Amino acid sequence: MPSPHRPSPRLGALIASITIAAPLSAPLPARAQSVAEMAARMDAMQRQMQAMQQELAALRRQAGTQRAALAGETRERRVLSREQTRLAARTEHQQRVAQVGGPGGARPAVSARAPVILANDLVCNAGSYALGPAICFTPGGFVELAGIFRNPNVVSDVATDFNGIPFRNGPRSRESEFRFSARQSRLSGLFTAKVEPTLQISGYYEIDFLAAGTTSNSRESNSYTPRIRQIFASVDALDTGWHVLAGQAWSLITTDLSGITPLKEQIPLTIDAQYVPGFNWTRNPQVRVVKDIAPGLWAGLSAESPQSVLPPSPFAAPSLVNVNNTGDAAGLLNNATTYSNNSAPDIIGKLALEPGFGHFELKGLVRFFDDRLSPTNLTAAVRLPGRSDTALGYGIGGAATVPVIDKRLDLQVSGLVGQGIGRYGSAQLPDFALKADGSIAPLPTFQLLAGAVAHVQPGTDVYVYAGWEHVARAGAFDTTGYGSPTLVVTGCDVEGAASGTCQAESRDIRQITGGFWHDLYKGSYGRLVAGAQVSYTERDAFQGASGVQPSNHLVTGLTSLRYYPF
Repeated sequence: MPSPHRPSPRLGALIASITIAAPLSAPLPARAQSVAEMAARMDAMQRQMQAMQQELAALRRQAGTQRAALAGETRERRVLSREQTRLAARTEHQQRVAQVGGPGGARPAVSARAPVILANDLVCNAGSYALGPAICFTPGGFVELAGIFRNPNVVSDVATDFNGIPFRNGPRSRESEFRFSARQSRLSGLFTAKVEPTLQISGYYEIDFLAAGTTSNSRESNSYTPRIRQIFASVDALDTGWHVLAGQAWSLITTDLSGITPLKEQIPLTIDAQYVPGFNWTRNPQVRVVKDIAPGLWAGLSAESPQSVLPPSPFAAPSLVNVNNTGDAAGLLNNATTYSNNSAPDIIGKLALEPGFGHFELKGLVRFFDDRLSPTNLTAAVRLPGRSDTALGYGIGGAATVPVIDKRLDLQVSGLVGQGIGRYGSAQLPDFALKADGSIAPLPTFQLLAGAVAHVQPGTDVYVYAGWEHVARAGAFDTTGYGSPTLVVTGCDVEGAASGTCQAESRDIRQITGGFWHDLYKGSYGRLVAGAQVSYTERDAFQGASGVQPSNHLVTGLTSLRYYPF
């Protein structure tokens, strides 16, 4: 490559030719030189000078490119040097931890008291940090600023209340809402200890700020409380293939990406923290046992904390029927809400199969609902005794995830059908209502989700989801049942109509949504990601008196800027 300070051979030849041509162009006797010849020579010299100027400009550009390349190479060397220094320091620390003194002052290469995770060179992975000689800690989480626009006004933060889309009788149905929110920002940490070559114990916590205490508000200090998303411990025996989890985690009903593995759940990529109608999930305390049956085949069983979703107004339980109770503040439950009566945990089972061309699941659950009917005095002489009622809820479903184009396009579908399973859908449709005699009537329900995720290029994902949740009517033909055709709904489309003229109860929640995530930066200093999502949601109610069937829709737009420092 020619030096930027020395003319190239071509340029030297060009200068030499001009030097030689100079004497030839000296004036000759008028009889030997014509005006045409002089003009031709001048034109040739001008073209040569232009060529020289172009080559000089090219040399300057080349020199600038070389200087930029050298500067970039210098910066890369500095970054590499810092990374090598950090890795060398970690290696030295690990060696010091492993070199525990033996009897008589001897220092074996690896002491018998050194943890197996070091003895087997299974030291903390990149992004993890050693906490003493036995435990690795992996921090996680992100900082987010989300922008939210909805029409109509649902009065929700970054999680949408799909079952709360207002009908046209209220003022909110004719308003929009916009807000910024940083409350989905998240902190997490994973502690891992390999106590034996085939025995691993882990602990995980994950919190965000989407809780709302009884004193929380958005007026000045934005004083919302941290929320436990997940906090659990797990034990993995790799030789026998048994895995046990205890704590709060995603429900076993939630579809996994790989095997039946905590922290490998297939969560929709939405910005909306309530995800998509039709997505099956909860995050609640549980005890879970999973067995590796064979390569590519797993079975799991969990007992999960129960809670029932009851219909909102106009549903009303008779005064003598107890279906839920206000939380006891002295017992550290929230006295601003109610808790259902449940005498047994939800039981969930799952089989997961990976035959080599996708991930497939078959899953089911059993639930138990309870209420209490107080004694009834019909007359002074006739008194009916009280009774307790128990009803069974159940669901069966499946899921499939198939990479249609390897590393480019993934398709997924999942669903659940049964009765009393509303709690396990994002729309939070109710689990049960009451019969005329006060006993429990579980509601027939199905939930369905389909999606596609395209990996357009490294660091850019585009997604589309379509979800549907449906609940059928059951129970008494009044406000103690659900979906009764006798309910008054004639005022649901009349602005300002009295609430008593819009006793609508949801039958279907449907949504289609799409969006993208794009890495603005990914490197040694973390990851900066931008995302956007739009969705269209419909809420359809049961047909009521006079044949009226209320319906309304919601348009939502969300944006997100997230920084992942770890």
